[in-house]
Amino acid sequence: MNLKDIPPLYRLKEIAKILRSKDGCPWDREQTFDSLKPYLVEETYEVYDAIEKGNIDDIKEELGDLLYQVYAHSEIASETSSFTIDDVAEGIIDKLIRRHPHVFADENITDANGVKDRWERIKKGEKSKEKSILDGVPRHLPALLMAHRIQDKVSHVGFDWEKIDDAVSKLDEEIGEFKEAVDAQDMEKIYDEAGDILFSIVNILRFKKVDAEDALRRTIDKFTGRFKYIEMKANESGKEIDKMTLEEMDRLWDESKRVEI
Repeated sequence: MNLKDIPPLYRLKEIAKILRSKDGCPWDREQTFDSLKPYLVEETYEVYDAIEKGNIDDIKEELGDLLYQVYAHSEIASETSSFTIDDVAEGIIDKLIRRHPHVFADENITDANGVKDRWERIKKGEKSKEKSILDGVPRHLPALLMAHRIQDKVSHVGFDWEKIDDAVSKLDEEIGEFKEAVDAQDMEKIYDEAGDILFSIVNILRFKKVDAEDALRRTIDKFTGRFKYIEMKANESGKEIDKMTLEEMDRLWDESKRVEI
């Protein structure tokens, strides 16, 4: 069989199978669903990074790496006749058709919010065995993203602030309680109230359709750039950064803002 004669997606299927075969790769043969989990997460974040950088070639490459993870997991499953990559494709095809009745059936939904509400109702019907609408939120999501998903899901059943002003007032309340916990040096309360503040901030951002993960990453990138500026200037002056005073570093920090680092 000449692999070049096979359409790319089926060629990838064959390559995944060859790598797992007795004459294939020793490392690939040893992999399991569990052992591949870190790579699945890593490849997902590499796609995320490529999208943020806006490099189309990188996006294409990283999507390929992520796609192979789907094929690798499917090949492992096929070895025990659990499912195949074709079963995976059929499953998502059926789901997309079922959850888009406004496209593939006769329902009339014209706005994105209506589509989202209908999607959640259909999904809830599919997941009738789950005890809660929150059971479908993956517990290993990053905490800020998980908070957003939970808030979004409960909002679809009406458990939400009526307006953003109420959410902002809740944040003010939580900040006050956090300050009280800090003053009391109550570590248990500090943990609780800090979590409440973060959860409240995510809620406010959700109202404004701002992704909390993206917002925090932007600040991290900004901080990193400005601190690297301090390191660069310290190096140029021949100083060890840990020998600089806080005043010197603050001056360079302010300078980094002016040069838009």
